[in-house]
Amino acid sequence: MVASGKPPSTPRQTSCRAPQVYHRNFGNGPRPVLAVHCSLAHSGAWRGVAEQMAEEVTLSAFDMLSHGRSPDWDGQGNYQLLNMQAGLSLLTASVDLVGHSFGATVALRMAMARPDLVRSLTLIEPVLFAAARGEDPAAFAALEEASQPAEAAWASGDRELATRLFNRMWGTGEVKWPDLPEPARAAMLRAMPAVIGSHGTLYDDENGILAPGALDAVAMRVQILTGADSPPVIPAIARSLSRRLDAAHTAVPGAGHMLPITHPQETAALLRNFWHRH
Repeated sequence: MVASGKPPSTPRQTSCRAPQVYHRNFGNGPRPVLAVHCSLAHSGAWRGVAEQMAEEVTLSAFDMLSHGRSPDWDGQGNYQLLNMQAGLSLLTASVDLVGHSFGATVALRMAMARPDLVRSLTLIEPVLFAAARGEDPAAFAALEEASQPAEAAWASGDRELATRLFNRMWGTGEVKWPDLPEPARAAMLRAMPAVIGSHGTLYDDENGILAPGALDAVAMRVQILTGADSPPVIPAIARSLSRRLDAAHTAVPGAGHMLPITHPQETAALLRNFWHRH
């Protein structure tokens, strides 16, 4: 998915009614947490982390549009902003907000829009690739090159190959595509249009997250978690956002992009320590 080179725009807002999405709760602890999953996953991806903290938190998670039990995105409106609205519609009081991968960019938009509802913000492997463009041009170029096979497959009309290549690039790598259960493959195929449709949001910052002053509202405590084995574009994003948000950054040894799924115990410990410090 090659970036167009367009300059970042000013922050975008949308005034339409928030989409209705499926959500569930894990745990029964006193601390309210809202978590936003990554692309091609669903709210159940947070089960492992939640089980580590079941007595401490009540973790709510929702399925983004075109994922899990939520309705499909119809291609109209901005996908990131629609999920931002869906997440905010679930909040009635301040929470600790956590997001992973694309879900981290949704969580960041939520914190920008309603900082009064966000007690703390944790961004795990945020994929706002535009933040790496000036931070590490070589890493950004490597990302573009690595993304080309999936983009070419999508352009040729081969949704399955595009999804397979995208999942190979960003997934855990533990199970090969043919060995995945058919429902899991079908769910990923269903969600792939949202991945392609978010290219401008992530590569070109079309929603203006990085625009001057756009992040000023994010005054709550922020931490960024990454896997030490993630592609170089991820630490470049983390460095850029850490400066802009005055955020702590921790790289987890032995972990890759799917950190909260592959390393739930370490992720829970980092969340717990962060919350206790602040």
